[in-house]
Amino acid sequence: MENIIDKIVSLCKRRGFIFPDSEIYGGLANTWDFGPLGVELKNNIKKLWWQNIVIQRDDIAGLDSSIIINPKVWEASGHVSGFADPLVECKSCHTRFKFDDLMKGKYGEVSMKDGYPHCPLCGGELTEEKKFNLMFKTFLGPVEDKGHLAYLRPETAQGIFINFKQILNASRQKIPFGIAQIGKSFRNEITPGNFIFRTREFEQMELEYFVKPSESKKWYRYWQEERLNWYFNLGIKKEHLRLREHSKEELAHYALSCADIEYQFPFLNDEGWGELEGIANRGDYDLKNHQEHSGKDLSYFDEETKESYLPYVIEPSAGVERSLLAFLLDAYHEEKDKNNETRVVLKLHPQLAPIKVAVFPLLKNNPELVNLAQKIYQDLKLSLNVLVDYDEVGSIGRRYRRQDEVGTPWCLTIDHQSLEDKTVTIRDRDTMQQERIKIEEIENFLRKKLTNV
Repeated sequence: MENIIDKIVSLCKRRGFIFPDSEIYGGLANTWDFGPLGVELKNNIKKLWWQNIVIQRDDIAGLDSSIIINPKVWEASGHVSGFADPLVECKSCHTRFKFDDLMKGKYGEVSMKDGYPHCPLCGGELTEEKKFNLMFKTFLGPVEDKGHLAYLRPETAQGIFINFKQILNASRQKIPFGIAQIGKSFRNEITPGNFIFRTREFEQMELEYFVKPSESKKWYRYWQEERLNWYFNLGIKKEHLRLREHSKEELAHYALSCADIEYQFPFLNDEGWGELEGIANRGDYDLKNHQEHSGKDLSYFDEETKESYLPYVIEPSAGVERSLLAFLLDAYHEEKDKNNETRVVLKLHPQLAPIKVAVFPLLKNNPELVNLAQKIYQDLKLSLNVLVDYDEVGSIGRRYRRQDEVGTPWCLTIDHQSLEDKTVTIRDRDTMQQERIKIEEIENFLRKKLTNV
């Protein structure tokens, strides 16, 4: 029996969530394109994060910084010298591997000579372990030399730190306050895989929250609770999430403390726990380094205490793709109906669901039913400003199943009674219960459902 991740991958490709990139050219290893429903789900995740972090608060401002920034930023942050993985490289095919992964059999069986492994792809000799930087290099301008070297950003955080003082002044905020950003990042990972769990190109939802050093522990705990509740409120089961503090040995060089919100992914280690979001106390590491390297004063002056200091930073950082995968895994259900047939349903939170409601005329060859269904469909698209689907192909049962499989919370059926009394049948995805409501009440019915879930 195929496992859950195989089923998710199949569903995503079949129903337009996620496709392998460049498939007509044979693909490109571990790159993915988000189709019509996938891009809607991604946008919903980002929109709900932004609403929660920026729109609904008074102490956080937004930012959209450049992907390519002055390379001196990456020198100051430590990425040029320290953002590297220890790897071995095949002298023949030049493929790079993590040595530990080779020995654990992640690349299949490897041949051994004098106790040292050889390349699992071509059998070639491997180099000793060396550190390879994970940043993608590029060049500014037409000349490809060291003087024009730049990097695609490996994280969005540094764009926030270098704009700290400007946003502080422009927004007239007082500490504690935060700067939030959603954007693409790029890491030349040696072992991407497990579908969209780890990719070289990914989107981050990142917050840098600036606090008094003496209050950093309090805010560190605060953001752990806030971020856990965000996932719970969007339907992730509590037993599938945990908070794990990092040991001193695994802390990043910039972190005073760090905890991961972990989800129980079914394809990882024996227990399946993998990072969904990291929450770090970065101390004043970043502002201090940028102040030293740029020569610019990045301190904060407290008008009340008349003291000047470099704030500490609490950083909740989540990946859009990894969040999307967790939401899909948690929502996937298989149920047997009364005929013992399997119903596949994505029980996505309605605010996450790509399609909010689908409209069906009972018969596609009845002009009156089709015209009324089309009018309801067009009216709902305009009034609710959400994705609405229209489907007139196949039996009602088949149409329900198609919508269940992509997570559509409600389906409206326009039948002969609709022509007589101006009512429609609305069917709930999770309970499969149906009720009749007046056409004039559909919009308010759905608005209440979408705001009170």
